[in-house]
Amino acid sequence: MSSADRTDDNAVSPAAETTRQRTPKAAPRPIARPVPAVDEDNMRSEKPQPKPGDLKRDRPEQPDHDQGQDHGPGGIRGAFRKHPVAMMVCLGLIVAGIIAGVVWYLYARHYESTDDAFIDSRPVLVSPEVSGAITSVSVTDNQIVKRGDLLATIDPRNYKAAADQAGAQIEQAEATVKHIDAQIAAQKAQVDQANEQVTEAQAAFKFAQDENTRYQDLVQKGAGTVQRAQQATSDFNGKRAALEAATAAKVEAERQIDVLNAQKIGALAQVDEARAQKDRADADLQRTALHATVDGRVTKLTAAVGALAAPGQSIMIVVPLDVWVTANFKETQLAAMRVGQPVDIRIDAFGGRDFPGRVNSVQAGSGTAFSLLPAENATGNYVKIVQRVPVKITFDRRPDVELGPGMSVVPTVTVRP
Repeated sequence: MSSADRTDDNAVSPAAETTRQRTPKAAPRPIARPVPAVDEDNMRSEKPQPKPGDLKRDRPEQPDHDQGQDHGPGGIRGAFRKHPVAMMVCLGLIVAGIIAGVVWYLYARHYESTDDAFIDSRPVLVSPEVSGAITSVSVTDNQIVKRGDLLATIDPRNYKAAADQAGAQIEQAEATVKHIDAQIAAQKAQVDQANEQVTEAQAAFKFAQDENTRYQDLVQKGAGTVQRAQQATSDFNGKRAALEAATAAKVEAERQIDVLNAQKIGALAQVDEARAQKDRADADLQRTALHATVDGRVTKLTAAVGALAAPGQSIMIVVPLDVWVTANFKETQLAAMRVGQPVDIRIDAFGGRDFPGRVNSVQAGSGTAFSLLPAENATGNYVKIVQRVPVKITFDRRPDVELGPGMSVVPTVTVRP
């Protein structure tokens, strides 16, 4: 190898020198591994000279000790050193959240609330009990009515005629009773007359009996004639027959009174029947005028003048002004709930106002137990579901706002004072 070649081997390019200076002195050099001997002339001629950038990429990456020293210790302690104000704020928020959670729990455990609650009432379906044409409608939609107010009228002429006919039947039946009473009075007079005749016949019979006894004794003694004795016997038999006839007439007269009394009972029954028909006719006549049975508001008005009303057909609904709340609480919320506990009632339609109320009663069973198709838990696979139980909540006083069934409310029951 020539001296020029050795000079080239020891010489270092400017780019390599710059790269060596940028490399930290503390970085360990890679361990040199023995390589097989190669022809330096051939390698120098065939292998291209490396570029400065390639030399930098070929070297292993060294940890940046300066950068790590700038960041300092890690974790919460380091965060406190770098951002003490922000970390204090975060710590304060966490403590405040824990305190708020504890306070909320201690406060919320005194109350039970649900949004599955609605205004409830018992609407009155106004339906006629008699058929006929509607002649007048005295109310309009959503009108407030008082108990006893006239709502509508049905044509009363047929029912007035029926009432008059029933009244005439009453008079006829009462006249029949009076006629029978007169017959009974006359028959009693006949009975009295028959009694007199019986008394007279008994006296005549007694005299004839005595006469017959006397003349029979005289004949036996020879002091009287046989003819006179026979005449006395004949007269005795006639008087006896007259007495029996008078007695029979008396019995017949008395039996006739019993017959008349029976007829009177039948006539009195006819009077009662006629009076019942009159009462029914009067009731039907009164039913032609439909009146409000409760204080409330008229809804779903379908009645119209000239329309034919049929019994049982609803022509309007009166929603009572007295309403309450039906709240469907979960069964797990009823442990501390008792009748009489105070309730704050918030109605969605009037969200800014609360109305005071009280727990009135708790239904004896869940809502599904009384549904049209109750659950059959004994069939199929059973999955436990928390049931809801209706709770009736009444207002302490009637609200001064218009409420109707179905309006959503949110009641809050104070279960622990």
